[in-house]
Amino acid sequence: MVTVATPEAPVPLTALSRWYLYAIHGYFCEVMFTAAWEFVVNCNWKFPGVTSVWALFIYGTCILIVERMYLNLRGRCSVLLRCIIYTLWTYLWEFGTGLLLRQFNACPWDYSEFRYNFMGLITAEYAVPWFCASFIVERLVIRKTLRLRFHGGPEDGGSGCRADAGGEGAGGGGGASGGGGRRERGRGMGTNANGFLKAE
Repeated sequence: MVTVATPEAPVPLTALSRWYLYAIHGYFCEVMFTAAWEFVVNCNWKFPGVTSVWALFIYGTCILIVERMYLNLRGRCSVLLRCIIYTLWTYLWEFGTGLLLRQFNACPWDYSEFRYNFMGLITAEYAVPWFCASFIVERLVIRKTLRLRFHGGPEDGGSGCRADAGGEGAGGGGGASGGGGRRERGRGMGTNANGFLKAE
């Protein structure tokens, strides 16, 4: 006889898990952006992208707060207005974190060479890039991340199917039961494996 354990329902990612994904996304995008900038300005085919470890905390926390803004504003205003709000928040966050890091001589960016900069911490020339980034973050990053689910199945990736001790006995009946149990486990591994799942 084969007993099948009831699978646990997939659960949403925790705030810390989402923060981690947002941090990695921001870190990667900054490396790619600075590499592209170096190529456009200096035609550098080495594409050297640069960033700082501080970017993980800055982007992870900033986007997590943008996520809360999205959840509160999505039914109240248009995507255009939301992205403007996100852009203003990004400027405020960039200025605040930059000012804090500068107290310890640790701010990794300096916009002093830009014409419309303020204290070298923010610059108006980045308004359009930040707006576009806000749009991409909402439509592709935040919305997709909120749909991710973590499956709380067995840690070894098994299906949770267990055969009764009586079904493992010698003889044809026992063999058939054992084979059925193995087939059940084989089918279960494809659907109950651990990992991130996208909720439909």
